[in-house]
Amino acid sequence: MQQVVDFILELDKLKGVLRKVRPLGLDRYENSAEHSWQLALLAISLARYAEGPLDINRVIRMLLVHDVGEIDAGDVMFFAHVNWEERKAAERAAVIRIFKILPEEDSSDLLQLWHEFEAGESAESRFAHAVDRAMPVLLNLANQGQSWRENGISYERVVNRIAPPIQAGCPALWDYLQERLKEARDNGFFVASSK
Repeated sequence: MQQVVDFILELDKLKGVLRKVRPLGLDRYENSAEHSWQLALLAISLARYAEGPLDINRVIRMLLVHDVGEIDAGDVMFFAHVNWEERKAAERAAVIRIFKILPEEDSSDLLQLWHEFEAGESAESRFAHAVDRAMPVLLNLANQGQSWRENGISYERVVNRIAPPIQAGCPALWDYLQERLKEARDNGFFVASSK
């Protein structure tokens, strides 16, 4: 029991990891815990649009653990120019440390889910990636491109980064977003091309 309590209290630190997007109607940035919770609900709501049958519980579990490494590594905007290999190594070290707080069986299960998400090879992980990539876009569309404008992100950069994973995991979601992104471009939600 103490290991579970220690693990949950360690996860509380995810509430302090700030992202670059503001929640609707708030003057602060969302945190990674809020992001993970919202992704889980988005996945449940979008499951009917998946290409084929999914184990939605597995998707939800992946989404709830996929950003745990940010407790140590912090959050980096998906559109940023960073060394992604180095970044993923730091996140992996963090999830190993954090998951090891739990009993071995639980630790192994969560680490396996994290690796499955990162690999993006199963139908569940592809769907989870699509949901993860879509949520900041949905918030930006609702916030008139707030984080795109604040961080110098172009329409081309957004489309080039999110189109492949969303198309691979939930093509119907990409069909929906594609039109909204074009409208956002026409409405000035992006900066000039930064590819």
